[in-house]
Amino acid sequence: MAPRSLWNGTIAFGLVRVPVKLHTATESKSVSFRERHIADGAAIEHRRVCVEEDREVPYSEIAKGFEVNSGSYVVLSKEEIAAAEGSEARNVDIEHFVDVQEIDPAYYERSYYLSPGKLGDEPYRTLQAALERSGKVGIGRFVFHGKAHLAAVRAYEDLIVLHTMRFADEFVDQRELEIAKADKQPSKLEVDTARLLLDQLSASFEPQAYADTYRDAVLGLIERKAHGEQIEAPASQEQTGEGELLSALRASLQEGHARKRRRPAETTGQPSGSAPRSSGKSPRSSGSAPRSSSKSPRSSGSASRSSGTSPRSSDNAPRPSKAAPPRPRRTRGEG
Repeated sequence: MAPRSLWNGTIAFGLVRVPVKLHTATESKSVSFRERHIADGAAIEHRRVCVEEDREVPYSEIAKGFEVNSGSYVVLSKEEIAAAEGSEARNVDIEHFVDVQEIDPAYYERSYYLSPGKLGDEPYRTLQAALERSGKVGIGRFVFHGKAHLAAVRAYEDLIVLHTMRFADEFVDQRELEIAKADKQPSKLEVDTARLLLDQLSASFEPQAYADTYRDAVLGLIERKAHGEQIEAPASQEQTGEGELLSALRASLQEGHARKRRRPAETTGQPSGSAPRSSGKSPRSSGSAPRSSSKSPRSSGSASRSSGTSPRSSDNAPRPSKAAPPRPRRTRGEG
């Protein structure tokens, strides 16, 4: 059964309108827990209670309020909030087309598939082909789930994918981070050794090679406890001590060399008929930003270079760069 669309609307660029349906491109595989009372194991309920009347109220009697002064709220109904979306609420207005390498992955949030809407098959296929051949990404804005989103629209295989994105002013000012200044800079020998280790661990990205081992560990722990086993916390791992970095880098290099020497013997002992590791494309259910370069957002707000093509899961936290926080990027056509 095909997944139900989450939103129906229109991609607008120039005078062209492309009817589309928006579908989720990811699904959570996290282990789901329910709250229980420690004393007796009973279920826990969360209820909406009016503090003035001290009674539970149904959802139909709840509105949203914004505090304008201490203790003073402006209360808005769903209809009043919807009025802020305006007449273009169902449009993804594409303002510019940019190269995918210009977008830093820190800006990406979540990914969605777009399919043709009613009478939209021909313009949809035309836009998909144009995006694919040009390598461009459409940047626009739209309102979804009561929130305005910056959006990136791009071709992915035979589909169009929409990534919701963060606005530049949503990044925390890096100067607010309490990061102690380093007493000394890394030596050339440490950096060169680290680069050797990076080269040794370099490989092509194969999404199928990475499994959620934490989820498997949690499910295994649940099964063990269900059979009466006592669960103990694992010992904490030792951190690299002051002055031990170079030794740790060299030891890592030696371990990698030893692993490579062992690999031919392991391959020779592999049973006939066993399948080699797959190197195919990533599954289309992954849902975050495209693969990109290692640069982080620049202080000017313009995105760094990105080179990927397939969506990945959006929940990767951006690495703070040494530069100031992103500021809106001026592009051609702006006033």
